[in-house]
Amino acid sequence: MEFGFEVSLCSYLEATTDWILARQLGAAVAEPGNRIIDICCVIPNQSIDTRTQITARSIPTAAIDSAVGPGDAVYWRDAFDCHPERARSVTDHAIEIGFFEVERNGGRRYIRQVARYPQWYDRLIGIENKPDLSRPGNLEQQLRLDVSLGIFDEVVLATESYVTRAHLNRIPDEVGVWRFDPQNGDRTVIREPQQLPTTETGVELLENHSLKTDIALITAEQKQRKRTQLAERSYGKGWRTYDFPACVHGAAEDGALPYCTHYGCLVDASTDCGVGCPEFASADPPAVDTAAIRDDRSPWVHQPDGIVRTQSGLDRFF
Repeated sequence: MEFGFEVSLCSYLEATTDWILARQLGAAVAEPGNRIIDICCVIPNQSIDTRTQITARSIPTAAIDSAVGPGDAVYWRDAFDCHPERARSVTDHAIEIGFFEVERNGGRRYIRQVARYPQWYDRLIGIENKPDLSRPGNLEQQLRLDVSLGIFDEVVLATESYVTRAHLNRIPDEVGVWRFDPQNGDRTVIREPQQLPTTETGVELLENHSLKTDIALITAEQKQRKRTQLAERSYGKGWRTYDFPACVHGAAEDGALPYCTHYGCLVDASTDCGVGCPEFASADPPAVDTAAIRDDRSPWVHQPDGIVRTQSGLDRFF
């Protein structure tokens, strides 16, 4: 139920906004796996055009934070404050995806950014999906972590349930609430979210004990780095990270959603399909070009031309 709700909401948001969307991303800092946000929404600004020209893939924050700029090329080892093997790995990956370009001098690699990394987004919105509020699980704890940490500008609870005053009283006042009907794509704003303090020190709740709660203080600098990481992972990853049913009943609904024609519903092929299903009949999954669909429906560009420029003085390396 939650999978179908989640991908339906992503499809709706992609069709009605210009946001960059991704699903199931680590949204904590001290212990990244401590909080997995269901949907990360990145609200781009005008600099998105520059970002789309660089690469379709995620740019690692280690490359962004390095001493490599768009001006004079620098020796790759001098550009990183980390272990040389880590520096080499980041350098190789940044060259591979087109964020760094390389020049050689005396057998050494000198690198620079193909373009100055743009601050291409304005805001991040985190969405926690809970279609059925009668089964909240640890919803309150998750939302309190989001609010106290302040990685996202806004946090929203999305549900299919009728929302009562009792429901609202159990979650932080800062959290917005949407009621979303995945069948007809209707979204009702029950409560607007409040702006969270993203530029201040945050508190990451780690573990609750009977008499105390373990926490970690997260600086504004750490939060900004995490925000950039979330934005980049969202840009490169997207939200269509699922497989399609390899079954005669498998199909793709509008927006490339995995669908079962026998049961008439969206399905998570990794858990709902296979020999455990009595109606399963092996077949090739539907052919769906998810990258082309994402390119058509969002600001993301599948095959950018890239940025090629000439830097005066580079001939001294040859």
